[in-house]
Amino acid sequence: MNAPSSTYGLSSEARNLHWLLANLVEEVPGVRSVAVVSSDGLMLLSSDARHIAAAGSVDPTRQDGPKGSSADLATIVSGLGSLTLGAAKLMDGGGVKQTMVAMDGGSLFVMTISDGSLLGVHATPDCDMTVVAYHMALFVGRAGHVLTPELRSELRRSLESAQ
Repeated sequence: MNAPSSTYGLSSEARNLHWLLANLVEEVPGVRSVAVVSSDGLMLLSSDARHIAAAGSVDPTRQDGPKGSSADLATIVSGLGSLTLGAAKLMDGGGVKQTMVAMDGGSLFVMTISDGSLLGVHATPDCDMTVVAYHMALFVGRAGHVLTPELRSELRRSLESAQ
């Protein structure tokens, strides 16, 4: 898969993260949408079709995520991450590694990335939760060491210019 045209001019690390996100959406059965959110709640990456459709593998009419936009998923991920972090502190549970919400109409997974950023995945109700969690862990492992403050700023600027 080629990098989306919206990633031209970005660093190789940023292009690689865009590719990893598009791959997660396209290769993992049941994944509806994905968002990467910074520790301060700002969306850094999104599976919103307009952001990755140029890769040639995403249907630009696809609207499988939460009602509204990828910004809604980012808001949900940020809020859930904050809520579970607060709960873990109150319970002396240490850091939160993953949160999963099973609903009648789907599942929501939130996984911490090493710098405090969050990876959120909205999936179908019949997804294989272990497969989704495994691929999320792969993404986190690959993204965590390159998601520096400089790269977060670059991703945020590129997302703002794409809108």
